Amino acid sequence: MLRLTKVLMAGAAVMALAACGSAEVASPGEGDFGTAPTTPTTPVVPQPGNGVPATSCPTGLVNIGTVANNTLRACQLPATITGSLQLSVVPGVIYAISGKTQVGIDLGANPATPAPGGLAGQLTIDPGVKIFARAAGDYLAINRGSKIFAEGTATNPIIFTSADDIEGRNNNSSQQQWGGVLIAGRAPIANCPTGVTAPNEACVAVTEGTPDVLHGGNIATDDSGRMRYFQIKYSGFPLFNNVELQSLTLAGVGSGTTIEFFQSYNSSDDGIEIFGGNVNLRNLVITGADDDALDTDTGWRGAIQFAIVTQRPTIPTSGSRGLEWSAAPSGTAYFSAPKISNLTVVGRNAAVAADSLIVLNTGTNPTIINSVFTNPSTSAAACLDIDDAQTVANNPIFRSVVFSCARPYEDDTNVNAAATAAVFITGTNINNNSAYTPTLTAPAGATITNQSLTFINGATENAVTVTPAPAVNAYFQAVTYIGAVRNAADTWYLGWTCGFAAGSNC
Repeated sequence: MLRLTKVLMAGAAVMALAACGSAEVASPGEGDFGTAPTTPTTPVVPQPGNGVPATSCPTGLVNIGTVANNTLRACQLPATITGSLQLSVVPGVIYAISGKTQVGIDLGANPATPAPGGLAGQLTIDPGVKIFARAAGDYLAINRGSKIFAEGTATNPIIFTSADDIEGRNNNSSQQQWGGVLIAGRAPIANCPTGVTAPNEACVAVTEGTPDVLHGGNIATDDSGRMRYFQIKYSGFPLFNNVELQSLTLAGVGSGTTIEFFQSYNSSDDGIEIFGGNVNLRNLVITGADDDALDTDTGWRGAIQFAIVTQRPTIPTSGSRGLEWSAAPSGTAYFSAPKISNLTVVGRNAAVAADSLIVLNTGTNPTIINSVFTNPSTSAAACLDIDDAQTVANNPIFRSVVFSCARPYEDDTNVNAAATAAVFITGTNINNNSAYTPTLTAPAGATITNQSLTFINGATENAVTVTPAPAVNAYFQAVTYIGAVRNAADTWYLGWTCGFAAGSNC
């Protein structure tokens, strides 16, 4: 019995071994050792982009950590850019400025005799790049003799914005979160030192909102570079003596400079302010400026064509206008001579008369053609306010311009409503209407909800007789309609802006 038990145990052991290996019996030196071990795999390392920050910054920039919930590496530009610096789209990278970030060091008014210590710089910004700033004193300044080439595309704009925007903390009312962008050039200005008469190479001034950025000279065609398809958001902050930078400040900028397809969104001061110079601009969108949309001063003699202005509610005493056009300093013989065609201004429901859609003063000499100005019927603001006799004497030009305001003219003590009406419609100021009925509509799917966006022409606007624009200024393109946007099929403002289409949140 014992022997039988041992035999049975041995047989069971053999069967167990067979079950663990091959069905065959292995010879000495051979064997089936089960499944071969797998080759070790290389661990997957997350690549920058799509929520993963880059591990480092491009050469020449400072790594200041991560932002946007640790999804982007913030790479800070140097305080002074000399030579050439190019910012490209790098996965997981966003660019930053801190304090005064200047391109070049001022080279003075005359290229033939550069200012001592001056150095040239060139900043190139590729399509799709984003640059943010954190605080009041953060702004980008392009000095005289240097250039910026910031050229986005119709579907991939360049965006200058705030840290709060990057972190997702903003809303439709956010503003005043950083300085803005400033270009200083060598073109003529009117704000001259004592004893200097414009235009003059010696007519130079410090730019508003800065302690030391100089602008001016006597080169009307001065070239500061090109900026196209770009946004500036949440800007405008007091930098010096309680004076603010605008979203975009153009100071003594010449006609060789290109500014096109620009959106200013929620500037706490002006959308654009132009101090002298001869720069021309085209395809502008100014949404929600807390002060003026287009402010011109000190001898600007350029042109603007195709511009949309919409105003959001502001504090009752803000004095925020669509256009504030001045010659300043008052009494200068070198008047500002701004020219604009195909502008549409959609005003707010203003609580005070100070918010007129157009304010002309200090002897400015304007030309406004093929344009539309509207206010809600309950607005306290007039369409047109002329503030002084010198401006009246300069014979402002209005042609093919229509107003829809409860009060078309401001009734000032210096230039009353009757005198203003006599300027608006004359023997040469023709095809104007101070009481037209709008048929404007808004773009479908817009995400800006705190202001009227009714800037697309309807039947009434397109029935107005058009003034031939190129005959007024060579920069103007020929058009067959007034206003900024001919109809719903005219979509030049889409794709590179925010807030006008579904999903394009600002």
